Amino acid sequence: MTLSGLGWNDEHEKAFAPFAKKGWKPARLIRDNKITYGALTDGGEEYEVIMGGKVYHDAECDAELPAVGDWVALEIGTGDLDTVIRARLPRQTCFSRKAPGKSSEEQVIAANVDLVCIVTDAGTDFNLRRMERYFTLVGRSRAKAVVLVNKSDLHTAEENESAAAAIREIAPDADVHVTSAVKGKNVAVIRSYLSPGVSITLVGSSGVGKSSLINALLGDEWQEEGEVNEVTGKGRHTTTARELIVLPEGGILIDNPGIREVQMWTDETTLREKFADIEELAAQCQFHDCKHGRDKGCAIRHAVESGELSARRYEGYLKLEDEIEELKRRLKKRKMTVERRNKRDHRIKARNLADRVDYENELDPRVGKSFSHFDED
Repeated sequence: MTLSGLGWNDEHEKAFAPFAKKGWKPARLIRDNKITYGALTDGGEEYEVIMGGKVYHDAECDAELPAVGDWVALEIGTGDLDTVIRARLPRQTCFSRKAPGKSSEEQVIAANVDLVCIVTDAGTDFNLRRMERYFTLVGRSRAKAVVLVNKSDLHTAEENESAAAAIREIAPDADVHVTSAVKGKNVAVIRSYLSPGVSITLVGSSGVGKSSLINALLGDEWQEEGEVNEVTGKGRHTTTARELIVLPEGGILIDNPGIREVQMWTDETTLREKFADIEELAAQCQFHDCKHGRDKGCAIRHAVESGELSARRYEGYLKLEDEIEELKRRLKKRKMTVERRNKRDHRIKARNLADRVDYENELDPRVGKSFSHFDED
């Protein structure tokens, strides 16, 4: 296994140059074990590594810590010494979401991926509003979006094609394919995207067949597959942690646990790019400050009433816009909180320093500001 086969390129080479001078080795993280990481180096040698203290302290938030798919600089340990991550290289792409719950933290799902493969089905998992969320996140990541309408064997051809057509309509730039991992239908289309050094990540709800697709790609029972619920048609997804897998025929796959919440971590620009149809309509409104409600000459209201624009799509857009605005508010609040905490810490340090100077001066007036007990008369 060469570095290029792991996704190494000229940009990574340039970024790594300062670390090469220190004798450190480039490696790609393939597993996050919470306390340690799994890392692959040139030649396919795998190391269990720990994070260096500087890497931890230099990170302003959890999203800046090493994640599966990252390229890092390793100081190889000898004897009883650990192998340590001394630096993380800049990410060329980053697929992430807002961490679940009321947090304002970013959660990295996969770093340095070329394609994000969204797996769904034409049954109970099918949800265009959730797909719009995925496409907005993929747009920010700078990766390409591919959609697999999987488990086609459980639905009619009409249902599968209807779902695929609806997805193509809201995301013309995405590649959409109907597949069945169990029956082996169209699974080869995934392989067509993969070549040595190309990274792809599979995301989607639990039970849509991601593990079955991975097994089909690897030609082996790489992962256990859960039993299928006869009512919902879903299996219990058995992936419990992110893992990078180098495929035998070339290409790299990052598997993820099922995603229950697709929360926004993006900006207004990406949102508008992914809803270009709504932005084009808004530009046609009679007044530039149109509120898109009961305003005279509102092109969006007219499009919804005439059926040109789906009311649900517009509602979904407004909801995402509100979420992004709320995220901005939380981030601003968090930034202010951090700044206040830092100012407080600086004041405490300054006060402690002053107290220390006063204390040492009381012990020896000759000490002064030099903090030295060796200034003899």
